[in-house]
Amino acid sequence: MSEPRGGVSPGAEQAAREERDVQREIDRKEQRSFAPGGGEQEDEAPPQTGAREYPVPPLPKQHLQKPGVEAEMQLQPMWDAPYYQGSGKLKDKVALITGADSGIGRAVAALFAREGADVAIAYLDSEEDAKVTQAAVEREGRRAILLSGDVADPTFAKQAVERTVRELGRLDVLVNNAAFQEHAEDIEEISEEHFDRTLKTNLYGYFHMAKAAIPHLKPGSAIINTGSVTGLQGSKALLDYSMTKGGIHAFTMSLASNLINKGVRVNAVAPGPVWTPLNPADRQAEQVAEFGARTPMKRPAQPEEIAPAYVFLASPQTGSYITGLILPITGGE
Repeated sequence: MSEPRGGVSPGAEQAAREERDVQREIDRKEQRSFAPGGGEQEDEAPPQTGAREYPVPPLPKQHLQKPGVEAEMQLQPMWDAPYYQGSGKLKDKVALITGADSGIGRAVAALFAREGADVAIAYLDSEEDAKVTQAAVEREGRRAILLSGDVADPTFAKQAVERTVRELGRLDVLVNNAAFQEHAEDIEEISEEHFDRTLKTNLYGYFHMAKAAIPHLKPGSAIINTGSVTGLQGSKALLDYSMTKGGIHAFTMSLASNLINKGVRVNAVAPGPVWTPLNPADRQAEQVAEFGARTPMKRPAQPEEIAPAYVFLASPQTGSYITGLILPITGGE
């Protein structure tokens, strides 16, 4: 067994090895050809509806090793939201974000900092990515700390929260965002190890982090969970993942009821396809090229298009009367 790298915890390295083992087993079994999805009016160009132009399929054909390093993506996700102007919505708040090294988590960290928050960046073992997020937060003039570990481990969850409070002074917002996803076309392909890793990361992780955070949350604080369109609609090839995302939605609504008397709001964002390392580290390269093509917008979202919803739900200025909400951001699905 190799020595842990830099600030990466041994538990995080073990979890990452387990994720890669699950991935290798699915890759070994998968011998199917991929026929790109079409749809009505497939010759029409995907609409551009944002502040700047976003990439459309075909995307680069790339398959990443789990858990997926954003720095290795041929087409870098757009997360820095250059046209987004902060207005102090989270001034002097402290947020702890899991899975904040890349993808949606990185974009949320950047916007939280732009709105005035200090950020604890929890990640598994992608230290290079985590340092990019840290630098982004610091460029906004805010403090950032790095927390490597496996959210499925209740000891790490407790330590992450305690270190956040100790080093950043408080905790106002918890964003549960870390996730494990590995497709399987047939339920018989899902091993016990695969099923266990999905549930441990996506359900146990959210539970452990929330349980550790709640004693430190004051009235006006918020918990935001990352759900998924798959938790609303299901997904043939993401049976276990969809199950956990549906569970996250139910957990969100239930925890909202549980905590409202404490003045703590709990909501979830349910994205559709988003261009992050999660999907190139899941699907084969040919399928990655068509990722998001079947949405009405005919493309995946970029992380910077999802992150403002987290600001909206986190801020007591904009989300004070919102709790128990599952907010879909699905490109029209």
